[in-house]
Amino acid sequence: MESELVLHNDNCRCKKVRWKVQASISVIAWKCNCFDYSMRGNVHFVVSRQRFELLGDSDQFITTYIFRTHTTKHTFSKFCGISSFYTPKSNPDDIVVTLTCLDPRTFSHVEIRNFDGKNWENFYNQSGIALQSKIHSTN
Repeated sequence: MESELVLHNDNCRCKKVRWKVQASISVIAWKCNCFDYSMRGNVHFVVSRQRFELLGDSDQFITTYIFRTHTTKHTFSKFCGISSFYTPKSNPDDIVVTLTCLDPRTFSHVEIRNFDGKNWENFYNQSGIALQSKIHSTN
């Protein structure tokens, strides 16, 4: 059974990129040891793209960096450089939101797990991250 969902409204540092996401009040966030994420200190969690909405004219303030596989698409504010959400390789149909861009008071519990991005393929198969954003119907 899925825990209670709440609406999180947030933005990047300059507030030009704004979005909202419906997510659980209790989440599993991932801290990756790959080169890129280690340098940025990115801790994030996966949500269904259906529960994510970019607000207003935010899309005009976004630029995207696409990694070599063309699956991971990191979005950044053109003004402040913050990557508050992106499309991950682990869940290409979903969105990953950066935990520190959200108000921590809207969560009842955050569990941070380590993701071994240096050994991505092996760890991906063991981690269960691909199931993190699946919508469970209560009907």
